[in-house]
Amino acid sequence: MASRKRIVLCYVLLQASFWGMISSICAYQAAIVLDRGFTTGQAGIFCALCYLASLFTQPVIGGWADRHPSVPIKQLLIVMLLPAVALNLVFYFTRPGFALTALIIFLFGVLETNSYPLIDSMGMQYVNAGVKIPYSFARGMGSLTYAVLCVVTGLLTARFGMQAALLAHCAEQLLLIVCLLAFPSIPARLLPQPQAKSASGHSIWQILKKNRVFTLMLIACFFGMMGVMPISNFLVSLVNSHGGGSTALGVAQFLMAASELPSALVFGLLQKKMSSAKILLISIIFMVVKPLLILASGSLGMLLAVQPVQMLGYGLFTPASVYFVNESVPEADRVRGQTVMMVASNGMGGMLGGLLAGWTLDMGGANWMLAACIACGCAGAALCWAALRCPAWRTV
Repeated sequence: MASRKRIVLCYVLLQASFWGMISSICAYQAAIVLDRGFTTGQAGIFCALCYLASLFTQPVIGGWADRHPSVPIKQLLIVMLLPAVALNLVFYFTRPGFALTALIIFLFGVLETNSYPLIDSMGMQYVNAGVKIPYSFARGMGSLTYAVLCVVTGLLTARFGMQAALLAHCAEQLLLIVCLLAFPSIPARLLPQPQAKSASGHSIWQILKKNRVFTLMLIACFFGMMGVMPISNFLVSLVNSHGGGSTALGVAQFLMAASELPSALVFGLLQKKMSSAKILLISIIFMVVKPLLILASGSLGMLLAVQPVQMLGYGLFTPASVYFVNESVPEADRVRGQTVMMVASNGMGGMLGGLLAGWTLDMGGANWMLAACIACGCAGAALCWAALRCPAWRTV
């Protein structure tokens, strides 16, 4: 097995390159399609399709990875990324209509957006094998890279036009492939081996049916993400409503994402004092606080000043959800468990949040969208609190 130093370094680079790639396609997706003449309602449909893709592919990929531990996860990711590079170039050089654009965005979700549970699982495999990987720090470096590249992409789009974000995305895709090739695969002997009856005994349905805390927490995370994802996906609309442009959008994206880096330190401190489930409750509460503060913002400066609240919201959510799954499902099903969490939260929550955002923006503007986000976040916080009140038992 590779040395711990190399594993940690490569994993930090892997998280950084992955979230760097995501920065240009997710943070600027709405801006790209709006620049092509689509409406905010249509942009909401595109965002929803991107997340909808994960509902179909994440469980399949996660289940397959659990059943075939001898196949390195990085090989699956590379197989997914190579056609994504070609798709990105096709999208840049063409101007398809609504139907083809929707298909392209859906395929981006299949090939890219849904892959971060696999990135997380690559780190958790080493953690479960006894290798101390600073996951929260690596994820924080991913957020920092996301933040810096959002600013860079904002400057590029201000200089060369919004479609330049797709060229930046292509370069970041290739960098991620390089980092995947460099990452040392964990030896198969250190992975849990699938049991003969695991396909029926540890199915997703049984995990959800027999693990009350896990299932209720999934629903809570769904509502939490439904409340917070529209703010990230349609930040361009919030910035525009406050009189900002492409450069201001890049700065807002930077402040939002950079604030997730201190989340690594905050999570580490909180983890010593409370369970990952309680940290999830804190994160969802701050997913309600953020749209409340944005709603009260009366200027572009105030809107920018609110973005660091992301540190205690989505910033805490990612490491807390990963550790919660790792502690809540059987060892042989942890890749599948990470996948189900991402499907429920970022997948379904992001999909319906995108539709909700597009509809409310068209109907009543940014304030309507923020009000809907607040309502969803409150529902998520209430369900998370209820999950903490359930008996902490598991029968799978």
